[in-house]
Amino acid sequence: MAATTVTAGLVLLTACTSSDDGGSGSKTAAGGVEVVKAGQLTTCTHLPYPPFQSEIDGKVQGFDVALIDLVAEDLGVKQEIIDTPFENFKTGAFLNSGECDLAAAGMTITEERKKNVDFSDPYFNATQAVLVDKGSGVASLADVKTKNVKLGAQAQTTGEDYVKGQGFDPVSFESSDAVLNGLRTGQVKAVVIDYPVVQGWLKDKANADAFEVAAQIDTGEEYGFTVKKGNTALREAIDKALADAKADGTYKKLYERWIGPYDESAASPAAS
Repeated sequence: MAATTVTAGLVLLTACTSSDDGGSGSKTAAGGVEVVKAGQLTTCTHLPYPPFQSEIDGKVQGFDVALIDLVAEDLGVKQEIIDTPFENFKTGAFLNSGECDLAAAGMTITEERKKNVDFSDPYFNATQAVLVDKGSGVASLADVKTKNVKLGAQAQTTGEDYVKGQGFDPVSFESSDAVLNGLRTGQVKAVVIDYPVVQGWLKDKANADAFEVAAQIDTGEEYGFTVKKGNTALREAIDKALADAKADGTYKKLYERWIGPYDESAASPAAS
């Protein structure tokens, strides 16, 4: 998943983390994990994509950020975040070029993407949501089609792929924020986008007063973090941090903070 306007050039942003520098100029972190820059774990993402990553009070924060902070802490380094175009997550471009150690962007694990990157174990089960104006009379994706409602989706996402596969020709928006703005301004009358994003939007009373979820679509999607193909040491470090967080309750606390009431089925225990 997701995003705002792509900036000209890469913007380096410091994530919230309390881990030590782990520096000494070495590019080898704890456990023998090689990093692209000494003393830090460099994460590529695409902003904003709340509640997984967005800038809050001048810092990039969110569920993904908090989970990767756990990885960085285990490695004895600090997490640094680079905002990049979402298309790069499909190709692994910034991983291959050495710009980033990993990518964290609420990204669905797919066979096509596995050709270019290695995924961590799944850390979140995601569904899609159909979001509409209150009182629209739309109660399902089928209604969108039968009532000829103009539909929007975020470009380059599995949500867009899904509705295209159902015979829709959606209006494509660059970012998750742009999708909501398209609905708000009447450019489209319904949107399909990841349900956790919708949950975050509807926490805002103005949004909750204006919009409602017409339907949820279980597409069997799971989110994973990605590393450069063959970077087994870092992938295993991510998997270990995720497993530890689920075992000691940290994952549940972070889920409740960033997503909402804890849904145990969202924490998929094994790779697909």
